[in-house]
Amino acid sequence: MSSPSAASSNLLTSLAPKRKTKKKHFVQQKVEVFRASDPVLSVLMWGVNHSMTDLCHVPSPVMLLPDDFKANTKIKVTNHFFNKENLPGQFKFKEYCPQVFRNLREHFGIEDQDFQHVVLFHGSTLLPQFLSMYRVSVENEDTYLLVMRNMFSHRLSLHRKYDLKGSLVSREASCKEKVKELPTFKDIDFKNNLQKIYMDEDEKEKLMDKLNRDIEFLVRLRIMDYSLLLGIHDIERAEREETVEEEEESEEEEEDEENAPVQYSSSPEGIAGYMNSFKPLGPGEFDPYVDVYAIQSAVDSPRREVYFMGLIDVLTQYDTKKKAAHAAKAVKHGAAAEISTVNPEQYAKRFKDFITSIFA
Repeated sequence: MSSPSAASSNLLTSLAPKRKTKKKHFVQQKVEVFRASDPVLSVLMWGVNHSMTDLCHVPSPVMLLPDDFKANTKIKVTNHFFNKENLPGQFKFKEYCPQVFRNLREHFGIEDQDFQHVVLFHGSTLLPQFLSMYRVSVENEDTYLLVMRNMFSHRLSLHRKYDLKGSLVSREASCKEKVKELPTFKDIDFKNNLQKIYMDEDEKEKLMDKLNRDIEFLVRLRIMDYSLLLGIHDIERAEREETVEEEEESEEEEEDEENAPVQYSSSPEGIAGYMNSFKPLGPGEFDPYVDVYAIQSAVDSPRREVYFMGLIDVLTQYDTKKKAAHAAKAVKHGAAAEISTVNPEQYAKRFKDFITSIFA
């Protein structure tokens, strides 16, 4: 005969996949509030902490069911007297498909504790890694947020950036961007700059295997218009820039060092402990468990570089509207014209052919 606790656990497990709750009550804050000037960001971080705390008490389902893809959790908070200097007086927080995104995070090897501090780990795909989706409501205004892994590095700066899809269309708007922002160039710019990717054959083979699997998946879903986001970190340029900065700041640092107060780290356990357990990284070095989209250039490369590559814009389906646009452009420009609205199979072939050509 099973014990009451075992029966309760089995009941909780059977109910978990159909989890859809709506809470309307005051919630006592139990964790430190993330301080931000933007109330939406403050509510988001509060909501993520609250959601993760609730979710850790619900067993993971053995398999996802259709109801999991429709489920959501909602909470409405009246916050007139507590922490009003950090959080709005009233706000709402909604999380979509919590079990589905939890399952995705587990597949990507991302611990809940690290996710709560928006620091992410490793994966084995070039596709975007969507980790959760929320709605934050402050002063009757809804903001939708989709959390995904950053394809670039928190440590290595970018010196060139390309959005490649095989269309050979120039990015005319790049010169109109703010001076401080890094422009994003297109395929034709990549060719005009005589840019090439210098990668070891083994790394290239692994990358193309990932790319082929991902593209086959997108074709099955009738997805098109995606592109390869390429960021390039120039190691020698970064070393020169760092040397200049060190020379300019050396005098100020010497003066400030005498009067500087002792600082203690308040970082939580998890990612902070993981990062601190390793020796400092040198120029161009990165941790593959953090910078999962990064690839070092080949040893015999004419340029010492780090490449960041991932697929973006993967949500456009080849629907009736796209088919109509394809037909209209074919009539206007002729069958031999460069058409951006080709079907998914044609798009995939053109895309792979161009990506194959970017390697030295």
